[in-house]
Amino acid sequence: MPTALTIKTLIKIYANDFHALKGIDLSVEEGDFFALLGSNGAGKTTIIGIICGLLEKTTGDINVLGLNQADNAYEIKRLIGLMPQEFNFNPFEPIEEILMNQAGYHGITRTCAKAYAEVLLKRMELWDKRFDMAKSLSGGMKRRLMLARALIHKPKILILDEPSAGVDVEIRRSMWGFLKELNAEGVTIILTTHYLEEAESLCRNIAIVDKGKVIEQTSMKQLLARVSQQTLILESGEKLPEIPTKLGFLLTKLDDYSLEVVLESGTSITRALQILSEHNININHVRNAQNRLETLFLNLTSGN
Repeated sequence: MPTALTIKTLIKIYANDFHALKGIDLSVEEGDFFALLGSNGAGKTTIIGIICGLLEKTTGDINVLGLNQADNAYEIKRLIGLMPQEFNFNPFEPIEEILMNQAGYHGITRTCAKAYAEVLLKRMELWDKRFDMAKSLSGGMKRRLMLARALIHKPKILILDEPSAGVDVEIRRSMWGFLKELNAEGVTIILTTHYLEEAESLCRNIAIVDKGKVIEQTSMKQLLARVSQQTLILESGEKLPEIPTKLGFLLTKLDDYSLEVVLESGTSITRALQILSEHNININHVRNAQNRLETLFLNLTSGN
């Protein structure tokens, strides 16, 4: 698989001698959905800023889709779309014009920009507000506008810095669905987040950043396989019968319609549901009682 992004020994030292990045090594494959996971202040936003040319590195090498950043800074900016964490558009500008002007920065004609702006605004459910000032939008709408602006020049790589910050659950899930569609269309997506549920739900591969260092880079599947057990809530659409004992896993009845099950790493949820079905216990909804990734994340970062 071709590499979308390669970072080697990236160091960032600020004037006050604060070492924000301490030798970052990172590799993201083309077409991946990749998470940079870490707590606030871990260095995630600094990494993104340097990749996008917004911050100067101290030392290190960055390669984007085969182009070395030191020699191809302008070309790389055209390959990347960035959705920053903070709103940074003109609040008194109509939202369609925000997209048109952003396209102009990349040399796209107004005719082409207008056509694609319509596509994006309709997809973001903002078309009816295209002539409204940005300041009139709700927080969730502003997030969607930021995403549309990042995509107006059709980048090969989309970078999202804390895309769900300050967004309610419904809008967050809607945004997740759209991002999955984009990734399926071939866009490489890199997101920074401290929402562990977001990383687990969206990303195939992950790097954990702590105190300016990458302490883990692996697949989400391999990372979660290291969690010794998972706790799930099982919900039935009908009143539950008497729960038998000795099923091979710990089961607790929460109320007449739901159960809590604790599965060790060797037991799959599919097998557990099969066993329950054999005892006439039919389950129609399964959800996490606790975020498995959060437990592992805390274990990995506690010693650094």
